[in-house]
Parts: sequence; structure tokens; C-alpha cells
Amino acid sequence: MLLPTACTAGVGARDAAGWFESEPDGLTTSGVPQRSRILAADGSVLATFFYQNRVDVPLDRIAPVARRAILAIEDSRFYQHGAIDSQGTLRALASNLSNGQVTQGGSGITQQYVKNLLLTTAESAAEVRAAKEVSAARKIRELRYAVALEKRYSKDEILRRYLNIAYYGDGAYGIEAAARHYFSKPASKLELGEAALLAGVIRYPYAYDPVHHPGAARERRDIVLRRMAELGWLDKDAAEAAVREPIGLRVQHVQSGCVTSSAPFFCDYVQREILTSTVFGATPQEREKLLKRGGLTIRTTLDRHAQRAAQRAVDAHVPRRNSAHKAAAEAMVEPGTGKIKALVVDRALGPDRERGKTWINFAADASHGSSIGMQAGSTFKAFTLAAALDEGLPFGTRLLAPSSFTPVGYRDCDGKARNDPDSELRNSADGEGGRTFSLVTGTHHSVNTFFLALERKVGLCETVKMAERLGMRQANGQALEQYPSFTLGFNPVSPLRLAAAYAAFGARGRYCAPIAITQVTVASGRKMKVPGADCRQAIDKGVADAVNYVLSGVLTKGTAKGLGLGRPAAGKTGTVDNFSAAWFAGYTPELAAAVWVGDPRGGYRYPMENLCMDGRCYGAVFGATIPAPIWQQSMSGALSETSAGSFHRPPDHFFSRGSGEDRVRVPDVRGMRLREAVVRLRGAGFKVRLGPPVKSDRYKKGTVAETSPAAGSAEPGDTITLRPSSGPGPRGPRDPRGGGGGEQVPVPPDFPSPTTPPDLAGTPPDQRENPA
Repeated sequence: MLLPTACTAGVGARDAAGWFESEPDGLTTSGVPQRSRILAADGSVLATFFYQNRVDVPLDRIAPVARRAILAIEDSRFYQHGAIDSQGTLRALASNLSNGQVTQGGSGITQQYVKNLLLTTAESAAEVRAAKEVSAARKIRELRYAVALEKRYSKDEILRRYLNIAYYGDGAYGIEAAARHYFSKPASKLELGEAALLAGVIRYPYAYDPVHHPGAARERRDIVLRRMAELGWLDKDAAEAAVREPIGLRVQHVQSGCVTSSAPFFCDYVQREILTSTVFGATPQEREKLLKRGGLTIRTTLDRHAQRAAQRAVDAHVPRRNSAHKAAAEAMVEPGTGKIKALVVDRALGPDRERGKTWINFAADASHGSSIGMQAGSTFKAFTLAAALDEGLPFGTRLLAPSSFTPVGYRDCDGKARNDPDSELRNSADGEGGRTFSLVTGTHHSVNTFFLALERKVGLCETVKMAERLGMRQANGQALEQYPSFTLGFNPVSPLRLAAAYAAFGARGRYCAPIAITQVTVASGRKMKVPGADCRQAIDKGVADAVNYVLSGVLTKGTAKGLGLGRPAAGKTGTVDNFSAAWFAGYTPELAAAVWVGDPRGGYRYPMENLCMDGRCYGAVFGATIPAPIWQQSMSGALSETSAGSFHRPPDHFFSRGSGEDRVRVPDVRGMRLREAVVRLRGAGFKVRLGPPVKSDRYKKGTVAETSPAAGSAEPGDTITLRPSSGPGPRGPRDPRGGGGGEQVPVPPDFPSPTTPPDLAGTPPDQRENPA
């Protein structure tokens, strides 16, 4: 019937039979889509990806009653016949050929498996059409494949493959996914009525889908139950009792992708890692196919405890749908390994047109979240500090921090002059220009002009190279731009990259690129190669210890005073010019984190000045206003079950000029003539200025009657104000302008002019920094 021309000759018939029974070229059973899962570090599921929702299981994990139900309704003689059931297939085929079209079924389970296999593994439109075409040619092809498969596999293996490939309606492929979807249980736990329902769906999944067509599904289930009884595989009373039972669905939907994940932005980061890394395929199409069809088990670095702590902290300070439309993001990285422990955004993953949602992962680079990054502000001063310490400068190194700074004397790494003699960079909210600072105190107070001077002393190129050694680059993937205000953090970066850089300080100079994936296993159990952290000693251990020594003081004496963790910790605030964004980056030996707060609509257009958000008003937002409290809360939660480590003492040579915090004694110059007092104070390392005269019964006219600060201790380079005696007399209310009724003492010519706090006005917006 199949080959009438071949049947006219014995040789032709013999050749045709040989052709039919030979294994066809290109026959493969691989490529059946399997769903992939992303797992947290503890093995819990973060997300599922699939082209078809399918979970492949062995035969012994499918309830025997489910196997019997499907055999009863689809192919009761499966274990008795070969690839072709002469009582079914040939009868149906003869009828179809005589009518010129396919009008009857009759395919056994092996043939049905072949049909599903060809359709499921089809990758081109032509292959799909060939698998679906209604023709004798397709039937002959399927029969030939069935013969080959019966030779290759046992009956049990063919049945297992069929049960795992069949479609059960409503997006469930394979009996395991169907059992979980319709009854919220594995296939191994299916009971009689449930097994019969699933067996009945297979013939016409769209018509018998029990979610959308419960009546038709129940009728079909009852047919299966009575067929089992007819075959003697089920007691008739048991069958009728099952018929009277409702179908009893407990539908469980499985979403593909990260939208419903408990860690959506971390999940999205992992997804993008798979889709962009050539480790997982040469082309984007290959990588997407692997993720959605490859049955991957992707084990990640996510710490659910840290993730929850970070999300709670971010949401508490910058709620998802806050009235000011601000956003926040945080990344946590483990020092010494590069493992991303948490990645959070105060938004849901979704379309930006819906308030409180975004597709942009503000915590990651553009390659892993579409973010172009944000200016990092004074958090970049840590790289200038590290570069200075790397050149051997001791903590007591002091530089003048003028009220305004003209950026000249800089060269980039190409040797090109990077100067801007027509601009002036200033200190902003601190108002601490006009005196000297040490590496320690300049960092604690985050003094702009001090760091501009330090960057010039160390070298712009050396500062940039230090940041690059610690893994820094722009969020768009390009190299860091090199200008004098580099140390003030004008380069747009991501919280994740900044957290990884600061983690290197906590790991004593060992830098590891951030990683999210620890292992990828394909459906067959084979492990794939995954991108590594490429850990390396980026800076000397002693230099890192010195950085830790200085940055620890930021939390105890500096711009983030009072925001420590009750355990060894260090960090740096960052406030971007015009209050367009605020940052905090900090770490312990066990964990590092960076927090950004800003406005996704544009920080310069919507600055955080006079900010009120959901009933809380902050005035101007500095790094210590919102980001540092988020960091403190999230780190405290993440480390609550972790023993506290400690930083190492820096090498002694960094203390060659003292601790950098040492205060020296202010000589008592009361009663001295002005010139003698000036010489004495300058010899002790202080500046001197003249204040208004004051009446004094104790000190002679023209001698020093009062000093401010009084005799005691102060930092080297501090300014001591002298108030000369105008002679004895009654003490009345002082003239706030500095009078007193006495004779004015002329200022010696070598006295510096009195300084006043610098004016904020006139500072170029892109070169100001507001230390918090």
C-alpha cells in the first residue's frame, strides 16, 4: 500500500523493505525544550525560563496509575506490538489513502512520540510545516522513524519520552509540568481521577483543557476511566466512583522570566549574563535558545538573607511609589570572591509607564541592565587616597585646601595637559577651605580642594590607574574620562562596580570582578564553563590596610559619623554637585555595599534640594542623609548572623608623620607682644589672624589678651585668632563689629588676611561636591 510501484517486483519490494527498516539520516531525539531555573545560593528557585514549560522526569517518578491511564486511552497494546500496530495504523492508513486524505488516526505511542519530536524540535518554518502537513508522505516518514526508534530504545524508554514530550494544554508540556500546573503536585503523586484527566487531555489539548473547558475535560476523563475498566485494568466500581468525583483542580501558574521573581533585578542580571556572554553561545540566538530550551540549572551567588535586608532598607527610605519620584539602588559584593550577594532597586521590574516599575537595573552596568550609570561624587576620593598611599605618602602628609582651586598642572595618561585655568573649583557645604588638612582629616571632612591638590601631587594619571586597577569603568563600558575633577566623581558608574572596588579594600587589596553565577548544568547533567571572577592582587596589602584605617574614621569622626555598624567598618559619602544624586559606599572584611539615591528623570532637572518625600523632609540630601542610613540598615541585617572580622594595622611607615589625626598643643601666648606671639604660634605650625581688641585689666595694652581657640590642643595648620588688649576699663556689651572703644592695633604686614567661609554661588555645577 505504501509503495505500490515497488510491490510490482520482488527486487523492488526487497529494496523498499530495506529502505524502510534502515535508520533515517539525521534522526535525533535531542533538542526537546526543557525549562531552565535560576537558583539562589541556598538552592531555592528565583525564576524559571522556558519556551515550553516542561520538566523531564524518569519513568519511576511518574505514578503507575498515570502510565496505565495514558496507555489505556492512547495505545493499550503498546507493549505487545512493534513500531506499527497492524490492527490500528494499517487500517487507518488504508482508509486515508483510499480517500485521498487523512481522515482517521490509529497511531501508536511510538508514532505519536515521533510526531511530537519532529514538531517540538523544528527550528525553521519549513520544518514546522513538514511536521504538521496532512499527507501520506508525512505518515510514511513518521513510521520509518518509529521503526528506527523501536530498535534504539526499550518500550519503557519510549513511553517515558512520550509522557515527557506530550502537550497537556494551558501551557503545560510533559506530565510533570502538567501535574504541577493542574494539581500543584508532582507526577509521582497523581491519583486515579487526576491521572485519567491528564490522559484524556492529550488527544485534543485545546478542546479538553480543564481550566478553560472543564465540562469537556470531565467527560473525556470519564471515558478514560471506563476504558481502563473495560480493559480490566481498573475495577468497574472504582471507575464509577471516580466518575462521580469533581475534577478538583489546584492550578499553579509558572511564569517565565524575572518579573515575578523575589529578586527581580538580580535575576535580570543573571539572565543578561547568559544572553550576552559568548561562554553560553556564539550568537544571541544560540544563547537565548540555551536559556529557554536547554533545561539549565543555574546556581547563583545570591544570599536571600542579604537580599531581603537590602530590599527592606531601600524600600523603607525610598518607597517604590514615593511622592518625589526618587529612586534608590544597592549592590552587595563579598570581598575576596566577587560574589554578588544582593542587588536591589526600589522598583518592580516592568514597564516604566507604570508608576513604581522600571526595566532599567540602576544597580548594574548598561550591559546587564540598560543603565548609563550615575555620577559617583566623592566616593571617587577613595581612589585618590589609595593612589597617594600607594606612593608612600604618610597619614600626616598635609596640603593646603584653599577656598577655591584653579585646576592647572594636570596631565592625563597620554601626557596631554588637562588644565582649566579659567575655572575655579570650590568647596561647597563644608566651608572648610583656607587651611591645611592631612590625608586623614581631609578624607574625613571630604574637602574638595584638598583632594584636588592631592590628585595634582599624586598625578591625575596615577589616580585614574588606581581606579582602573580596582575594576572601575564607566557604566556604558567605556574607559574612565580623565579631567582634574576626576577625584570629585564626575564619571557615571554603577553601584555594583563601585561596591566591587570597595570590596577590594576590605579584602586587603585583592580585587575580584563581580560574579553572579557559580555553576550551570544542562539537562543531561553536564556542567558548563561559567565566567570567573579573575581575582588578583590589585594593590599592596599594606596600602589597602592604610585605606581602611582612614576610611574607618569617616564613620566615627567624619561625614558619616554615627552611622557605623558596631563592628569594624569603613566607607565614604558622596554627594554629587547641585544635589543631583547622593551615594554611600562602605564595607567590612565580610561584605561591601554601595548605595545610590537619585531621580531617574534626571538629577540636575530634579535635584534633591529641599526634598520632601512621603511626609518626610530632608532639606538638601547629602551622602549621609539617605544613602548612608540605607547602607547601615542593610549591612546590619545582612551581617546579623556573621561573626565580625577586623581590619589590619597599617605598616609603620604610614605613621612616620603621626596618625594624621594628632592634635598639637597651642602655646599660651597671652601677655606676649603681638609679634612675639605670631612667631611662637607660627613656629608651632599654626596660622595666625588678628581679631578685635578687648578690654583687659590683666594684660597690658598691645599684648595678647585672648586667643581662639584657647591654649590647649588643635590640629596643625589651624588658624589661631589673637585678640589684643586695649587696656583696662569697664566691660560693657561688645560691639559685634569688633570695636570696644579702644585703640585699634595695626595688623603686622606678614599676617594673613582673615578668611570667610566660601560662597556657594559661582561654583561650576559639574565641579562642585557637597560632602555629607
